[in-house]
Amino acid sequence: MTEQTIALVTGANKGIGYEIAAGLGALGWSVGVGARDDERREAAVEKLRAAGVDAFGVPLDVTDDASVAAAARLLEERGGRLDVLVNNAGVTGGMPQHPTTVDLRSVRTAVETNVIGVIRVTNAMLPLLRRSASPRIVNMSSSVGSLTRQTASPDERVTGPISVAYSPSKTMLNAVTVQYAKELRDTNILINAGCPGYCATDLNGFRGFRTPEQGAAIGIQLATLPDGGPTGGFFEDAGVVPW
Repeated sequence: MTEQTIALVTGANKGIGYEIAAGLGALGWSVGVGARDDERREAAVEKLRAAGVDAFGVPLDVTDDASVAAAARLLEERGGRLDVLVNNAGVTGGMPQHPTTVDLRSVRTAVETNVIGVIRVTNAMLPLLRRSASPRIVNMSSSVGSLTRQTASPDERVTGPISVAYSPSKTMLNAVTVQYAKELRDTNILINAGCPGYCATDLNGFRGFRTPEQGAAIGIQLATLPDGGPTGGFFEDAGVVPW
């Protein structure tokens, strides 16, 4: 009998994270809904279960060591392994973010969640992922993290607004993804960054022109890569995103 695939999606109580959880659940997977807000997390779990998804709540604040450790223990107790980790939780850090006038707290907040939080969660979950036959790690990034696109296009739909906190945090996340891929190259763990596109979520005041479901597609694609698939890459629906 084939074991049920187990996934954890951070920031899964709403938006793109919720749609990634829904999409993976539709494949018959057991999906952990990681979120720090108890009420929103449980509401998301109930909604997913009503849709037939084997969902369970995982209290998780990616900026807190104790919370992340507790989440790893919960997964250990539930099954002792993790097949897929989707690092989706993210924040802008607050706007505006013009470099010359930015509140440095905005930079710290963005980096703490979007970069350090990913490292914190990934390292806590690695022992569980190593027990999987085909472990996958997906870091949800953004096209605004592409230095190539930032310098090549004045179109804010591509580059986003001026942001000395959020955009560089995604650039750093991409670099972190590459470093993990280098260290894990001799394992069966595939780790990649995914760009969902400009989706209408509360992160941008719902100004995006793509739906969260459309944005979730690349996360689901990278979570379901076959053995021998790419690792250390940056992808969107159309293919590879330039660094």
